[in-house]
Amino acid sequence: METLGAQDIRTAVTEVADEAVNLGYRVGSAIHRWRIRRAEARDAEPIIVPSEGYGSVATDDNPGWVRIIGRALYKNDVLESLLQVVEGTQDTANPMRGWRAFTSVAMSAAPVTIVIAGKTYEYYTDAGGVLDVKLDIDLPAGMHEVVMYVPGGRAVATSVYVVPQEQRIGVICDVDDTVMVTMLPRPLLAAWNSFVLNEHARIPTPGMSVLMDRIQRAHPQAPFMYLSTGAWNITPTLRRFLTRNGYPRGTFLLTDWGPTPDRWFRSGRKHKVESLKRLAAEFPQMRWIMIGDDGQHDPEIYNGFALRYPQNTAAVVIRNLTVGESVLSDPTRRWGDKRAKQLTGSEWWVEANDGDTLSRALRERGLLDY
Repeated sequence: METLGAQDIRTAVTEVADEAVNLGYRVGSAIHRWRIRRAEARDAEPIIVPSEGYGSVATDDNPGWVRIIGRALYKNDVLESLLQVVEGTQDTANPMRGWRAFTSVAMSAAPVTIVIAGKTYEYYTDAGGVLDVKLDIDLPAGMHEVVMYVPGGRAVATSVYVVPQEQRIGVICDVDDTVMVTMLPRPLLAAWNSFVLNEHARIPTPGMSVLMDRIQRAHPQAPFMYLSTGAWNITPTLRRFLTRNGYPRGTFLLTDWGPTPDRWFRSGRKHKVESLKRLAAEFPQMRWIMIGDDGQHDPEIYNGFALRYPQNTAAVVIRNLTVGESVLSDPTRRWGDKRAKQLTGSEWWVEANDGDTLSRALRERGLLDY
């Protein structure tokens, strides 16, 4: 009787696992299509939830451009309470529990009209309702209004920040356990903080808003990028949190959740790495202050970027988690710390437990003036 070898068993297990992932993706897609049909049957109003974009002025080598980001959704009761935020009103919507942000229905392949500087563009959203496009347009440095709408829906306004060519410092900042305490290394507690707690109960990370404010005062024309593995669903809630706690306005670089044809979950680390590479290519003259925490992979990711793009690195700023926050995260931290030794002690590397100490370290390196 023929017996199966170890390689045959591994191949069979892999094939079964791949089929299960693909089945999960197909089931998720079918449920999403069913929700879209229900939303259309009740004549749900389409709406765009915009994010602030960014861009670059034209140079001798490259034309000017802007990156426009938003998400098309069918309006439900939750989105109704968020319309004040979408339309620019700050922090006046009723607070809600985090899980409710994930009840909205995304508009797949929805046509979106973009109006900027008197010019009109037409683009479609992706399967998750996300619009993320780069437009070739020559605009002067500064803030510019962008209007977006889906046919049959109301027009919403947001802005894009066109970075001056002479600007040499930019800021990239993580969200979870960097600007707000979520206890991400502790999955059950992180889920409670993110999905169950009222949004006003979320706690800002001590001293980090002061740190960010000092960076903005020292570099008033610097672009701020909030790079997170969080889902696009949290955009309005995150915007309110940052405004309420005094963080600088900036662009959200978030991602989709859920299965893909070959994975149960999208890779958050890949999202961060690819976003950093894109920013390095888009702003070759820029040196970035990269802010994160040591709860997961920020030390490794930022360290890798600094080694590959030393000319684009101003500082790697790592907030060390407290003893209580780091429970169950030790394996990740040890791995990150081992990689980080390549930069520890260098002119780039800064780490401490709170924003005030990090501020002093950046001031010593000439990146802050007070």
